[in-house]
Amino acid sequence: MKAVSKKADVSKHRDFEKISKDFADGSESAYTFEYYNAAGVLVIHAAIALADSITVKLAGKKCSGNSHYDIIELLRQVTPSSANKNKALEQFKKLIDHKNQVSYHGDIYFKKDVDKLFKYFTRFKDWAESLPKN
Repeated sequence: MKAVSKKADVSKHRDFEKISKDFADGSESAYTFEYYNAAGVLVIHAAIALADSITVKLAGKKCSGNSHYDIIELLRQVTPSSANKNKALEQFKKLIDHKNQVSYHGDIYFKKDVDKLFKYFTRFKDWAESLPKN
């Protein structure tokens, strides 16, 4: 399966990294004030921006599909094999699954949900940080 993507300037990966960090920091602040819906949405978008950063940095490509699941295939294609790659992509998928459940079914986030999302994000981020720096 080929991921739908568009060319992106490799230097833009830094912008996506900053966006990811800002969303992650915002999610922690929202969590502190028990704004769990905001925290959940922000941590998921932190993961999406981090995924964009990876694909832009490593391949000069940004996912342009209609579904956030499309970026999983692009990540699979552009990242090197590693012992943790499939696990990390599964963590990302869990974040998108949760986003879709809340966004499209009107569910809300509870503390326990956001705790899980932080765990998934941290695992995905740890893998991302282990990728070659190029």
